[in-house]
Amino acid sequence: MAFEISKSFGIMEQALHYRKIRQDMIASNIANADTPFYRPKDIRFEDALQEEINKKFNKPSKKLELAKTNPMHLEPKDIEDSYKPIVFFRDGHLARNDGNSVDIDVETTEMAKNNIAYNATIQALKKDIEIFKAVIDSSKNI
Repeated sequence: MAFEISKSFGIMEQALHYRKIRQDMIASNIANADTPFYRPKDIRFEDALQEEINKKFNKPSKKLELAKTNPMHLEPKDIEDSYKPIVFFRDGHLARNDGNSVDIDVETTEMAKNNIAYNATIQALKKDIEIFKAVIDSSKNI
């Protein structure tokens, strides 16, 4: 039987997962910097993480809720667990003559910011683990 020690572990796990997806997308944008008519892609990290927080704390979601009017219908939670972040095209930069709108400076800046946020989440996760280890160690002395 599994139990949850802290809701923050699950939220941080999802944050790391979405940061990895975002890092892969930014790397793809950089790799396609010379591809004609390529438009840079990104995900809405904050929206994806807010959806996970809402699920953890049982808050209402902005998503369409499903009604179960027949016992043969699937449970809504089966569908809800497969949330995927929304991918969008990050426009706003002038396209070159070949139609490509990837700006290497913007992409490398976004990659650095995402990397810093990823490392900060790792550090927060390590700190939580240290706190739980300290509690367990101190409870041995009781």
